[in-house]
Amino acid sequence: MTAQEATFNRQVIEALQPIHAPPTTFWSKYIWSLDHKTIGKQYLWAGLLFLLVGGTLAMMIRWQWAFPGQPVPILGPTVLRSSGGVIGPGLYMQIFTMHGLIMIFFAITPVLIGAFGNFCIPLMIGARDMAFPWLNALSFWVFALSQCLVIGAFFGDLGAAGAGWTTYPPLSTNIGTPGTGQTLMVAAVFVTGVASIMGGINYVTTVIRLRAPGMTYMRMPLTVWGQFLTAILNVLFIPVLGAGALLLLMDRLFGTQFFIAGAAAVKGGGDPILFQHLFWIFGHPEVYILILPAWGIAADLLAFFARKPAHWYKGTVLAMSAVTILSAVVYGHHMFQTGMNPMLGQGFTTLTLIISIPAEVLFLNWLRTIYKGSIRLTVPMLFALGMVFVFGLGGLTGLYLGAATPDIYLHDTMFVVGHFHFTMAAASFMASIAGLYFWYPKMFGRMMNTTLGKIHFWFSAVGITAVFTGQLLVGYAGQNRRLWNPYAYDIFKPLHGLNQWTSYFAFVLFFAQAIFIWNFLSSMYIGKKAEANPWQVGTLEWSITSPAPVHNYDAIPIVQRGPHELSNPELVRRLGRDWVGQAEVVAEEPGAARMAQGAR
Repeated sequence: MTAQEATFNRQVIEALQPIHAPPTTFWSKYIWSLDHKTIGKQYLWAGLLFLLVGGTLAMMIRWQWAFPGQPVPILGPTVLRSSGGVIGPGLYMQIFTMHGLIMIFFAITPVLIGAFGNFCIPLMIGARDMAFPWLNALSFWVFALSQCLVIGAFFGDLGAAGAGWTTYPPLSTNIGTPGTGQTLMVAAVFVTGVASIMGGINYVTTVIRLRAPGMTYMRMPLTVWGQFLTAILNVLFIPVLGAGALLLLMDRLFGTQFFIAGAAAVKGGGDPILFQHLFWIFGHPEVYILILPAWGIAADLLAFFARKPAHWYKGTVLAMSAVTILSAVVYGHHMFQTGMNPMLGQGFTTLTLIISIPAEVLFLNWLRTIYKGSIRLTVPMLFALGMVFVFGLGGLTGLYLGAATPDIYLHDTMFVVGHFHFTMAAASFMASIAGLYFWYPKMFGRMMNTTLGKIHFWFSAVGITAVFTGQLLVGYAGQNRRLWNPYAYDIFKPLHGLNQWTSYFAFVLFFAQAIFIWNFLSSMYIGKKAEANPWQVGTLEWSITSPAPVHNYDAIPIVQRGPHELSNPELVRRLGRDWVGQAEVVAEEPGAARMAQGAR
């Protein structure tokens, strides 16, 4: 692209993205805001709040496994007064159901996709806002409506939802789980799906149409690639989940029989296995919907703080794209136990093992990025390294579940829970916290406390590894998931001690998050004021003030290079620093052009 073409493109983009006057009322600034950064913060606050709720439910599960039949401290005398503070079988079903659904759809998704996607995409591609600001604001408030439905589910006439986070019929029908709690939760999943589709359309359109001049696809930060590919999966596969949820709602509310067992013999149609197909056609891409943004954030941060270009950037993009495509054709490994034809099972096993190849490419690229790097162990870098470690554990354990033969033994055991939590919960959590520490200065204009951040990291890294390793071990020993009291079975009584120690680590992990909460909230007021570029990296968002202004850029930047131009010896010699901005123009030295022409 010539300088004249770049200037013309910038003029076109600036005409499409004029500088609007900043909001002047409380309503337009904080409630119905059209600013993508404010909407990102709205998603962040909503997600963090429900992360606390979901984490509290997890602690109740761990208490039951460690001390079955004993009253829950703190919450028992207040929240569980009707049962004497004790978790019974029915309440246990409700707790683990609500924990799973809240953590996936209402905690990780709004933080990792809603918050970082909204905040980072326009800033990192050189745009002034999202392609559809009104749709963006609407997507958050539709999501907020779904969270209200979740809160309502806790107060259902027969208790909260209790059919498991997968909500399989016939357990999720009116016969299996009667009451409004389950109905409201299914409705919440449908509504949050609508919000995610709105956001996905916005993300895809913004990346395709509003990139700054010179911001080619192969110059985009990997964070943007992760969000872009996630948005594509959201737009393609959330409608499948929405269809399943809507049909299930019709079964519960209007007496239809789409998923009622035996309905095929009576009226035609009706099959509970159909819901499993619909759920997992979405559900396995959902694994990558949540992990792709984490991969992108970690890949960028590893390069930034190893002070090296990301190893084989194009290979990383291709690997992430390959995983995105293959994620659509591996879902059957969740259904090996449903009577699937063995030949079909063999196909899904093969595809599942194939998808591990691009994931391994990603992992090796991360290791090569930090190899011989000039590593700066900042708090974001520590959490990014933690993400690499826990994802490696999750990926390796997934190979056993992706093959039909070992899955026959391990299916529906705590081994599945440990793998799932390492891959999604631990990796997503580590990447989310890394991103929060990294972009906090740009969000709020202040730095978080480094000492508290490092203490938070070590408690989190050790705790989260110990908890989910404990789940893997008891699962390998045969302990089934979803058991209210595993020790009612003699075969599982020897696992009580291991479960107790796992719970102790879980409690430490949970209460250690108070360090983060204090650091996050207090730094808004007493944290050191942030410079425009405190991390000394070259992506576009660090070329403007902290916090970012409402309109992002006075002039749309013209991008000159990729996002990881670090430690280039020639630029270090000429600039006196080891980084250069993506839109920074570096003047040629006198005579350099003539020398280059003579060499040709």
